[in-house]
Amino acid sequence: MTTFILKRIFFETLPTLLIIATLTFFMVRLAPGGPFSQEKSVTPEILENLKAHYGLNAPLHKQYFDYMKNLLRGDLGPSFKYPNRTVNELIANAFPVSFELGLYALLFALLVGNAAGLIAALCPNTKSDYIPMSLAMLGICIPSFVLGPLLVLIFSLWLGWFSVSGWDFPSDRILPAITLGATYAAYIARLTRSGMLEILNQDFIRTARAKGLPEYKIILKHGFKGGVIPVVSFLGPAVAGLISGSFVVETIFQIPGLGRFFVNAAFNRDYTMVLGTVLFFAILIILFNLVVDIILVWLNPKLRFRE
Repeated sequence: MTTFILKRIFFETLPTLLIIATLTFFMVRLAPGGPFSQEKSVTPEILENLKAHYGLNAPLHKQYFDYMKNLLRGDLGPSFKYPNRTVNELIANAFPVSFELGLYALLFALLVGNAAGLIAALCPNTKSDYIPMSLAMLGICIPSFVLGPLLVLIFSLWLGWFSVSGWDFPSDRILPAITLGATYAAYIARLTRSGMLEILNQDFIRTARAKGLPEYKIILKHGFKGGVIPVVSFLGPAVAGLISGSFVVETIFQIPGLGRFFVNAAFNRDYTMVLGTVLFFAILIILFNLVVDIILVWLNPKLRFRE
């Protein structure tokens, strides 16, 4: 286990982060405009002083090496658009909101997706199978930037059950979580159905039934553990999708999370904020993928930690 984790960190995680940091650093600087190009009232002298203060007047390769040296110390640099605020502070303040939204969306996706897939697998080729799978296909086809305004229109403007935007009350979490988690609930439902159908036709399930075990024990104890392996494999990419999808959802519902900071930083050419957000999310995704690999080995003893 220790060897497996160390190999993943030194031979995969660190090189991947280096590549991401390098590509992002040069890509944001190749984009048109700059962090101070929209300052209409700034004189050329003040503009040059601002660039000198943030080190933007240095050659590009020197800016890169200076940034990488600060990155090794865990310093993501100052924000160009939020005076006297560092990127570390902005991420620390905004990420708990994004994490809470992602957690609610993931719980919604797992509960609804697993329940729908389990019901469909237990009643194949019946209404209990066709209806959930049809809804799952519909959920896959509707993107979050379409589903979010539809939910706001129906449940906020027409019915008045929820507020249109904000993150102040517990009820404000419901519509964003459903919007972000609906697509992944649909994928999980289809994966659970296919996984359970395969497991329920295995010999050990027939043996358990022949021994007279209760059906609920066969389904939950013996079948479900193997049936959710495809779902666990999907959780790694799903978390990446939940994180990137939160950018859109946080913008729709005006949620003060990290996704909105990233969108604003991209529009304002806030180089350090864009870099810090991308690297932060990359670390989260890589770590979660590592956790998923460990859980897969725990669920399936036939797998072994290997290169």
